[in-house]
Amino acid sequence: MTTEKMQVILDLVEEYIKENVINNEWKKGEDWVTYSGPNLSEKEFSAAVKSLLSGWLILGQEGRNFELEFAQHLGKKHGCLTNSGSSANLLMMSAFTSNQKTVSKYKIPKGSKIITPVVCFPTTINPIIQCGFEPLFVDVDLPSANLNLDQVEDLLKNDKDREIRAITFAHVLGNPPDMDRLMKLVKEYNLIFLEDTCDALGSTYDGKKLGSFGHVSTCSFFPAHHMTMGEGGFVATSDPRLRRVIASFRDWGRACYCNEQKPGCVVEGTACGDRFQEWLTDGEERITYDHRYVFNEIGYNIKPLELQAAIGLEQINKLPEMDQARRDNFEKLMDIFRPYEKYLMLPEATPNSDPCWFGYLIGIREDAGFKKRDLVSYLEMNKIQTRSYFTGNVLYHPGYRHLVQDGENLVKKYPNANFITRNAFFLGTYKGLTDEKLEYIKEIIDQFFEEEV
Repeated sequence: MTTEKMQVILDLVEEYIKENVINNEWKKGEDWVTYSGPNLSEKEFSAAVKSLLSGWLILGQEGRNFELEFAQHLGKKHGCLTNSGSSANLLMMSAFTSNQKTVSKYKIPKGSKIITPVVCFPTTINPIIQCGFEPLFVDVDLPSANLNLDQVEDLLKNDKDREIRAITFAHVLGNPPDMDRLMKLVKEYNLIFLEDTCDALGSTYDGKKLGSFGHVSTCSFFPAHHMTMGEGGFVATSDPRLRRVIASFRDWGRACYCNEQKPGCVVEGTACGDRFQEWLTDGEERITYDHRYVFNEIGYNIKPLELQAAIGLEQINKLPEMDQARRDNFEKLMDIFRPYEKYLMLPEATPNSDPCWFGYLIGIREDAGFKKRDLVSYLEMNKIQTRSYFTGNVLYHPGYRHLVQDGENLVKKYPNANFITRNAFFLGTYKGLTDEKLEYIKEIIDQFFEEEV
């Protein structure tokens, strides 16, 4: 296809998207105030179509460009793009099961315990179980819903056999715990820190980006998150050996890593010049074999498409304005709900932090005179979307009941998690939450308290 024809197509795509897809019109009381959504322009669609028309479908040069650029955005040196934030967490955890000598210092033996908060999104703790480790739960603090570091420290102090090898959690709706204290514990007890920043892209603690603290960190590009490529996720680290293992798990467990240095290998297959060497053994003799079909790990195929990376490269450019919109909308929501603080537990930024809020977490106080269901139903009836804080206490769910010990009283053991489950929900903060929509939220909230309280 000639350059001229390509440009004609792309111009028509952008014209079509402007006229038929991007619609900022919103009708009060008729259209939903959604809690989140993508912020796309014609540029992302054009980039996707251009990538598709190139004829290269699977992850390639655009993907590698994204990996290099986005790792720096997270404050890391290396990164690996995958098909979802959930897959990113699976890759992050899987890397620490590897038997490769290059990463032996990171090896976590099967059966080891990993500390994690009992309030979470499932894909933060699922990889712990899927990779053969044991989750060790702690309660959360209020109002942050972040993991309780007093309980974390108690567990570590009483771990006489040194079975606890790592800690993992997601920063709650962009708001971190006390990272100074956390990192002190990580260092003192020689822990691996696996940092889930799927809801915290753009947040900082003491001027340092969340996502840059962990040995490995992850984020998500699902449409509800800070940026999107439809689906997608990212694993970041500053250790090139870990990145190589992570990429291997993503790519079927493949041993070949030429495309890390020279993306052309993806197409040409000749970057290293060592493809046909004695890579295999039958136990006695070495066997000459194509390195692209040698496998170091029992891996997966969880790569994204190339056109997703093209969308992502456009989205990175929008992050500053999208991040600022979340911070601004959080403050506007504070103005709406602060008059009702007698009835509501409102969110607070952790000292020394600057959250790029994914959502606005609200808890109904026990003596409020109404229940979470009353307020949530009222908002939803008036077309204002709400979301529970993910699982609440994950041990209440059928899929995780096998993790509950006989005779264990979950309410007494995890009282704050019980509060979050029964009393908390959140609203959105994203750029699509316009002043017009925020004024409508205020109108409905004021109306609720006039009628119900």
